[in-house]
Amino acid sequence: MNRKIIGFVTLTQLSAFVMVARLGSVKDAAKMLNVSEPAVSQALTALRQHLGDQLIMRNGASMTLTTAGVKLLPVASQMVALGAEAQAAVRSGQGLPEQLRLVTTSPIAEFVAGSLTDAFSRRFAQPVEASAGVAAEGEMAVLVVNRLADMALGPLLTDKELVSEPVFRYQMVAVASPHDSLKGSASGWPWLVDPSGIDPSSDVSRLLTRLGVGEKRIRVFPNATAAWAAAASGAGVAPGVAHLLQPQVRRGELRVVETPATPMEATWYATTLQRERRPTIAGSLRHFLSTPEAMKLMRSPAGGVPPSKFRPPVYVTIWS
Repeated sequence: MNRKIIGFVTLTQLSAFVMVARLGSVKDAAKMLNVSEPAVSQALTALRQHLGDQLIMRNGASMTLTTAGVKLLPVASQMVALGAEAQAAVRSGQGLPEQLRLVTTSPIAEFVAGSLTDAFSRRFAQPVEASAGVAAEGEMAVLVVNRLADMALGPLLTDKELVSEPVFRYQMVAVASPHDSLKGSASGWPWLVDPSGIDPSSDVSRLLTRLGVGEKRIRVFPNATAAWAAAASGAGVAPGVAHLLQPQVRRGELRVVETPATPMEATWYATTLQRERRPTIAGSLRHFLSTPEAMKLMRSPAGGVPPSKFRPPVYVTIWS
């Protein structure tokens, strides 16, 4: 009987279970898997039927694991990770370029990731197919732990399976139009943010919290460039990474605004799996990030890529 049950369990079903369990939401799991919510629900339902247990129970607005779900989660996570490793092995056997999947915050994806991955790809011993995408802090940890991303670059991630190391220190500042006469306290100004501003764990969100800025005073733009352009037109104040804003400040398009919480010290961390499980390409990228060339690119990037939600290429195979 057990053999028959195990035969029906698929990587698709286990992937749906792991994502819902880790993220606590079918909607968030569907976004990470790049599929519809019904697809995730159907896979989870099939797994429940095959194993004869609910695995995950809704408790009000949150989800909790059953006793069987708690026991299944680490095993399912290992199997999903092995699926990613299997795909990597097949790609290597076919002579295809090695994949580098970097997940970052939206400002890093917009201004820094493109330059870093391009420079790293030119120096890696083998051909590299590099991609970068955006995720919230909680999503980053799930992606790296389950081998759906090779490295996260951005916030400090605290997970026993991960190693998070500081790679670049910087400052957050606030900018506005040189012609904008701001009145009152910073908490009452209109604040213009990129998508990271609505992630409670982001540096932008931490800055706004320190200033006591309420949700009604915040407007979200597709990316930092759009938010800064709106600030330059006099629409409000925008937070940003000081060294990335320097060109526009030097040209007089923006001015740095004093607030009780700025400049705010912050750090970018490189996060990978523990050394014994870390993909070779992730270790090589981590070494590259400590080089003078990488430091220069993070300080003065030559280009970037448009922010986009991270969609792990491995799931094209798993869900097809």
